[in-house]
Amino acid sequence: MPEFDFEVDASGLNCPLPLLRLKKILQEMAGGEVVKVIATDPAAHLDFGVYSDQSGHKIVSFIKETEQQIFYIKKK
Repeated sequence: MPEFDFEVDASGLNCPLPLLRLKKILQEMAGGEVVKVIATDPAAHLDFGVYSDQSGHKIVSFIKETEQQIFYIKKK
């Protein structure tokens, strides 16, 4: 498990709320810091993938479990 500086639990939230929570915390973070995001929305990996491609933030790790997805995203 990668080290992280912030954590966002978006469990139980559906699109677009997990992505909005991610965007909000990224505004508070410094470049190079990592946020851990927990999401249960099955489409979260699609939203986060497109967003990271467009914004330049990097998905350092993605873990898909039965009930949830865990993302580690490094701010550019």
